[in-house]
Amino acid sequence: MTVPTTTAADRPTADNLRDAADRLYEAERSRTPIRQLSLQYPEMTIEDAYAVQRTLVDRKLAEGRRLIGRKIGLTSRAMQQAVSITEPDYGALFDDMLFADGSDVPVDRFVRPRVEVELAFVLGESLRGPGCTLLDVLRATEFVTPALEILDARVQMSDPGTGHLRTIVDTIADNAADAGLVLGGRPVHPLDVDLRWASALLYRNGSIEESGVAAAVLNNPANGVAWLANKLAPHDVALEAGQIILAGSFTRPVHAYDGDTFQADYGPLGTITCRFLGTESTESTQSKESAENKGSGESHAGT
Repeated sequence: MTVPTTTAADRPTADNLRDAADRLYEAERSRTPIRQLSLQYPEMTIEDAYAVQRTLVDRKLAEGRRLIGRKIGLTSRAMQQAVSITEPDYGALFDDMLFADGSDVPVDRFVRPRVEVELAFVLGESLRGPGCTLLDVLRATEFVTPALEILDARVQMSDPGTGHLRTIVDTIADNAADAGLVLGGRPVHPLDVDLRWASALLYRNGSIEESGVAAAVLNNPANGVAWLANKLAPHDVALEAGQIILAGSFTRPVHAYDGDTFQADYGPLGTITCRFLGTESTESTQSKESAENKGSGESHAGT
């Protein structure tokens, strides 16, 4: 199929949007980022970008991936001002994005992974807008737990030819840059703590890279969950019981490279750890562990 072209004054057509979703899907599979959609379609709108994201999500669901929740991004005023928007954005969380606390995360799975510190709301009841409030979120939440979000970029962050930086439409179309999450720490009921004062230190390889307080997320991270329920309402989509909602980061993203170990210390809410390993590093670690296990068995056999 020939995809209709556009001029600089045109918005992308429906066929253009489907093509963008297809290219983003392949970019994730090949780990090769595509050219910025904002350069290809200068008049692309935020709604156009969400249309691309919905098409991409529908394709993944059709292949058998399971939607386990949503993420909220760009929740701080500083980040919104940096990309000239006045509200957050959102993306989808799938079952194959979830890593256990202490996991080895395959770095080869990503293009350019980065890590952020967040709180995750796990819903005990569904939430539906319009009119959803912070109090509705607190009532509907079964527990809140520390979380790390793994970001990635299936769209070029900087255009090689012009230096043009990706814009909000690029990020939204790319599932709000979402690529993974790690849950850990100590789950708490949202009424048992003042969520605004939840804080964390983010370590990479033993050095503090970032720190933050959850009040930076819309004054209370529960506000982000309410915003999302209301934002999805026009599409007749609810936040369902059992879903995980990443409420927004209260630190800047930190790049993750092969061999990096991350630990987020949330004080009374506990810690989360994960390690990023490439294929060669993983095979080396597995070989070492296998040798150690074999040696341990031989040692026990001789006693």
